[in-house]
Amino acid sequence: MPKKSLMLSGSMLLGLMALGVFLDYLDRPVFWPGYIGMAGFYAIMFFLGSFAGEKTAAKSGGVKSMILAGRSLPLGLALMTMTATWVGGGFISGTAESVAGSGLAWAQAPWGYALSLVVGGFLFAPIMRRHKFTTMLDPLQDRFGSKMGALLYLPALLGEVFWTAAILTALGTMFAVILGLSFEVSIIVSASIAIAYTALGGLRAVAYTDVLQLLILLVGLWLTLPFVLESTNGIAALWNDYRQSMGATAYIMPAWGAWRDPAWGDAYWLWWDYALLLVFGGIPWHVYFQRVLSSKSPEVARGLSIGAGVLCVIAALPAVIIGMVGHTTDWAAIGQPAPASVSLMLPHVLKYLTPEPIAVLSLAALAAAVMSSVDSSILSASSMGTWNIIRPLWAARGRTIDLEPVIRRMIWIVGIAATLIALKLQSIYALWFLCSDFVYTILFPQLVTALYDKKANTWGSLSGFIVALMLRLGGGEPVLGLPRWIDYPMIDAHGVVNFPFRTTAMLTSLITIIVVSRLTGRWMKPKALVKRKD
Repeated sequence: MPKKSLMLSGSMLLGLMALGVFLDYLDRPVFWPGYIGMAGFYAIMFFLGSFAGEKTAAKSGGVKSMILAGRSLPLGLALMTMTATWVGGGFISGTAESVAGSGLAWAQAPWGYALSLVVGGFLFAPIMRRHKFTTMLDPLQDRFGSKMGALLYLPALLGEVFWTAAILTALGTMFAVILGLSFEVSIIVSASIAIAYTALGGLRAVAYTDVLQLLILLVGLWLTLPFVLESTNGIAALWNDYRQSMGATAYIMPAWGAWRDPAWGDAYWLWWDYALLLVFGGIPWHVYFQRVLSSKSPEVARGLSIGAGVLCVIAALPAVIIGMVGHTTDWAAIGQPAPASVSLMLPHVLKYLTPEPIAVLSLAALAAAVMSSVDSSILSASSMGTWNIIRPLWAARGRTIDLEPVIRRMIWIVGIAATLIALKLQSIYALWFLCSDFVYTILFPQLVTALYDKKANTWGSLSGFIVALMLRLGGGEPVLGLPRWIDYPMIDAHGVVNFPFRTTAMLTSLITIIVVSRLTGRWMKPKALVKRKD
């Protein structure tokens, strides 16, 4: 064990314990066995990340080694880190929240993101890996120019930051309910540890920790099910009770023609808007392509995408069952308080319907899910900012810069920004959906045309960007406090726009890029993609 890593891990553990003593001094009721267990878990994660960082430094691969781990990730390791990245705390807690509060039909993320990984594996991963790009923005900058690539970095950055914030919020609520720690302290401590080992080790540290985190997640969540189901009369009875309570939204998707059903109405079209958003909006993320581009070959890139899609569904099943149990449980009849909010359903069920050791194990599972997604997301945003924005900016001035210190600073900046947003967050699932909104409407058509339309040019890209941004913002966004200023149809009494304006914005942007590029091709010549050499 490297002495430096041991000292850092020990310092982190002592710091966590000191924080616990301070909270106890303030007379905050802390569940000490669980707290000590989580402190040990975090110390292990920090050591593993630090060890990977020292291994990366020993190989002296430069910034590309930090970003892509030398393009040497084998299928097994790549599959584990890909799955762990997508199955975050927002994925698990958000699924339970949606199943309990809105119905199984609205818990679209598990199968939606699973399909996005499969589609990405067939249509996007091989071509990206064959060109040996460093980041997702490389083909956009090749086709549309460095300035347009810098502009497209903004929605990519916002998506990653919002994603990280949603994940941290899931962990904060879990810690608050089970351990008794405050929401704010839980988020700050968790984020600090993830940011620290990511800055030390880059992708290799993230991949190493992801393996352990995914195993803890799968084992921890599936072990809770026998205890959670003790309060029911079995899966069949649970499903019958849930179906009777939820009605039309108890099924995984609405029946064809459900817009004529009063239980659905115009919300049917909103369901499809969200479904398409998750499937195709789950593709243009560098957190996905970072694993694709770090794999050994295009074939490995395809296999890890498809395999991760299957594992995502398996990992989500316990959260679905927990959401059903939480919704159908008569809390008063069993002498326990009802959850204060549907967003707290997962930790509430685990705290009151499972023994304390199992609750702590499930907390470790969720913490593992959160850490595996937080580290990946902040590394993704930092990699794009360093490689596609800062590096070209310095090169244009004829100057060179050591990118490794830059990316480490970027990791801290992005991580702190996401932490601040998480401290203000309300609903896990609301912000989680918003993560894909701007990525879907703006980046997906840009990526498709950059990879597959040889006539796409800069003016087409800029026109498509403006159209997508205006049509999306015109629908408003309650999570960000943005008012609606386009009079879309199908607006219900609560002000929800059921018209599929997100998909409309995406398709309109795609058509705009194609048409404008062809109309302006004489003056703005299209550029070709460049195949890199390692």
